[in-house]
Amino acid sequence: MIEMFKKVVFENYANFNGRARRKEYWMFVLAYYIIIFALIFISSLLPETVGGLLVVVFLIAIIIPTIAVTVRRMHDVGKSGWYSLIPYYNLYLCCVAGEKGPNQYGADPKNLLEEINEIGKE
Repeated sequence: MIEMFKKVVFENYANFNGRARRKEYWMFVLAYYIIIFALIFISSLLPETVGGLLVVVFLIAIIIPTIAVTVRRMHDVGKSGWYSLIPYYNLYLCCVAGEKGPNQYGADPKNLLEEINEIGKE
């Protein structure tokens, strides 16, 4: 889970291209909530201004990776990233399986064998 979070946050910080599997998206969301709850707990032990500042800094730092992984998740189901702005429907799209095979946004992240087979073909 931590590896998936580091991959999304550090390697794909502002990558809005390509596709993100359900596993990548939901592991990111799980790690996000674990960290935010831990920060809230820690901030309750600190003075109010320091604790609040800690949470706010984390939320500001993580907003671009959150948007990026959500856009890539929308791409995996064959939709534009703008669909992430539609309430409830975006949650449905984050839960359904992605399109099998390549689509207009890139290769299927689940089927790496297909991509390997394309190497060397003209």
